[in-house]
Order: sequence, then structure tokens, then C-alpha cells
Amino acid sequence: MAVGVYTIKSPIARPEMSGFGAFHKEIEMYLGDIFTPVDLEQFKLLDFGLLYVATGGSEGGFLSEYSELTGKPVYILTSGDSNSLAASMEILSYLKSDGKAGEILHGAPKAIAERIAVLKKAVTAKNMLSGMKTGIVGKPSDWLIASSYSKEVILNKLGIELVEIEMDEFLSEISKAEHPVNEWTDKLLSSGYDKTEINKALDVYGALVRLKEKYNLGAMTVRCFDLLTVAQTTGCLGVAILNAEGIYTGCEGDVPSLISMCIMSAVTGKPAFMCNPSRIDLDNSNIVLAHCTVPINMPYEMSLTTHYESGIGVAIAGSIPEGECTIFKVSGDLSRHFIMKGNLKSNLRESTLCRTQIMLELPEYSYFIKNPINNHHLICTGDESDALNVFLELIQ
Repeated sequence: MAVGVYTIKSPIARPEMSGFGAFHKEIEMYLGDIFTPVDLEQFKLLDFGLLYVATGGSEGGFLSEYSELTGKPVYILTSGDSNSLAASMEILSYLKSDGKAGEILHGAPKAIAERIAVLKKAVTAKNMLSGMKTGIVGKPSDWLIASSYSKEVILNKLGIELVEIEMDEFLSEISKAEHPVNEWTDKLLSSGYDKTEINKALDVYGALVRLKEKYNLGAMTVRCFDLLTVAQTTGCLGVAILNAEGIYTGCEGDVPSLISMCIMSAVTGKPAFMCNPSRIDLDNSNIVLAHCTVPINMPYEMSLTTHYESGIGVAIAGSIPEGECTIFKVSGDLSRHFIMKGNLKSNLRESTLCRTQIMLELPEYSYFIKNPINNHHLICTGDESDALNVFLELIQ
């Protein structure tokens, strides 16, 4: 996908001082995208674009167009020639003094390309989430005593509207005993697990799909434990499939975790595993996290079993790729966040934990003991900490 670039230069600059050259081509090579020159009107319409300060003496031209450029962060591409950096520093200083967001992109082409990719992820995610409707199906579970949230802050900072849906409506949809047929349902029904139990769980999936369509939802969280007694099944498979379909879905009616999932998946383009810290071993520097549902497109292998606490329904025991990972959480009023790069060391299969279980190695663990943000946290593969940090800067 092309990256739009709006160029400013000194009015006395020679033509050869202001065009795209080998420097830009090398950035494009590392970025895997091409730069497309745009004019000011086109630049204003871009979700993500770069301001290329080609020469010194560009500051006056920037100032004359400043009112047209301040609706979004200004990411300033510079070269090491023609006083580009000096002019960019003056422009960025002006932006900061006016309380506006911006950043200079300067250095080796590879490093610039890597930074552009990070910034693009964050800006694209912010635009993607703005205007999204998110369903709260039933009330949050009774044990989430600290997992409060602010509908107003979530709407004002993220553009996400929270839609409350009564549990009775959900249960009525489940009673229709209908679900879509697709690659995921076919895979589950051909797994060799009890088809009666799978079909009951998939009826929950069908109910969630219909609620998604009725309310035009891009995400939802479900008060799932009520299903154990009322429907004699679980929401684990429905949550797993919807996440694979790009509908961010969490359980237990946990809104802060769902918002964290929306942010993580939108920024990274990857599925996010909502899980509980279960055990910290400081002597061996690891933490174990687990839950009974995981996006069905996240594990490299999986099996079906029962829900852990109840021993009924259908849950997923999955193995998530080992290696670099990121753990993330925001509070329900977006005033706090936790982001840390980790290493997923192994997948476990212990009988006393929820069904998908992972062991992480982290730089430190005091956060979990001294000042955690509730219990559930989100995990994705790879180190996505930079892009998540940029996203959170954008919404402040």
C-alpha cells in the first residue's frame, strides 16, 4: 500500500534539492511500500501520511499551511542533506509548543522504514476503531469487582460506542439452535469430539452472530458463565470463532479486557489471547497464564475438552507459537496501561488450570504483585510494544 508524502521546501531551493531520490527508494525497499507524492488537499484526506521537509527554509511554508495540517499527528520525514533536519527540528518545536503531536523520522533508511511501519500501525488502528460499536451481552461477571469502565471516556478517546444487550435476548437467540456453517464449524464438527456438545456450543456462536448483525457490532463481550446453568454449555467456541473472523470477542462481560483486545488486535492485525495470570515463579523467572478460550486461528495445534471450572460444554486447549510475545492491558477509563515484551517459553497441559496454558518469561513481575490492572490480560505473538505505545500516545 502506498504511503502519501507531502513535500515542503524553501522557495529558493534548486530543483535537484527537493525531489525523491535514492534515499527514498531505499526506505521504500525496507518498508515494502512505495511513496506517492500528494498535494496538500490529498494529504489532508489521508489516514496516514508523511510530511517531507526537503530543505532548510521550509519553516515559513509550513507555517502558512499549518492550519490545514493539524487535524492529525505530523510525522516529518527528513534527509541528511540540504538542512532538512534543522528545518524539521524548528517545525517540530513549533508543533510541540502548540500542544500538537508529531515526530521526526531521521537516520538510516532501514530504521526510518521500521519506524514508519510502527506509526502506520498505530494510526491505522485508531481510525479503524473510531465509530465501532461494541456489545456488552449481559452484565459483567459478579467477581469483576475492580473492572469498572467509563463509557464516556471510551467513546471520547477511542470513538468506540458501548451497546448494552440484555441477557434474555441472548438466551432467546440461543434457543433457536441455529448456527452458520463455515470452515471453523466444519473443523470443529470433524474433530472427533462429542458432536452433540459441539452443536450446543455452536448454537451460542450462532446467537452471537445474529446479535452482531442486528446491532452492527465490531466487538463484544459476553456474560458467559450464566450459560453453564441456563444452556448447559459454554461460550468458549463462539468467542474463539468470532475472534478468528475479526470480531473482537471476550468473555465474562469484562469491558476493560475487551477494549484492550480491540486495541491490541487493531494495532497488530493479530489475534489476542485473553487470559488470567495463574502462577508466578520468581525463582525461575516465569509466569503462567491460562483461559478456556483462545482465538481459533491463534494456536498451531489444538484439542477440544470441557470447560475447566464446570467440567461441561466445550473448551479449547491450544498451543500458541513460542517466541517473542507482548502482554497488554488498559484500565476501563484508559488512565493506566501495561505493555511488556516477553518470551513465550512453553505451552502447558496441567489439570488444575484453564485449558489453554502458556508460560512466559518477562523482564520483571512486580506489576502483577503490586499494582495490576485487574486480572485478565491480553497476549499476542511478536514484539508489538512500540506500536501499542504509539497508539496510546495518540489517544491522550
